[in-house]
Amino acid sequence: MSGTSAPPPGPPGGGRPRAARRPHPAAGPLGVLAAAAAGAAYLWSRDPHRPGQLLPPCPWHLVTGLLCPGCGGTRMAYDLMHGHGAAAWHDNAALLAALPAVALLYGRWLGHGLRGRRYRPRLGRTGTLGVLGAAAAWTVLRNLL
Repeated sequence: MSGTSAPPPGPPGGGRPRAARRPHPAAGPLGVLAAAAAGAAYLWSRDPHRPGQLLPPCPWHLVTGLLCPGCGGTRMAYDLMHGHGAAAWHDNAALLAALPAVALLYGRWLGHGLRGRRYRPRLGRTGTLGVLGAAAAWTVLRNLL
């Protein structure tokens, strides 16, 4: 009889443990960055203010004829990329005003991910109701004006 013991049993079905199969915490924010860069590169040469561009329409607007909180976001992004801040404000003021908060949250997500930590912001009930209330108010206002 030898002095070695049998190796401990692995996970059911063999292979690596479940935790080892999770992607790196930076995979999500880096994937979002890559998708945003690809979308921006595509949008750069297509003016959404002109008809006939190969850009996705807003499904809410197609069905209801009303503007949703994000309507104008593509035009806003195009205008920002081309240095037209006033036109971007006209296209979607609420979304433009929210961009600093979105950039801050994205930066924290990316920073945590690059350090190997997971980042999950929590709005809570009050925050969620606030965001939904602001989106609903913006939807009503922009369709009335």
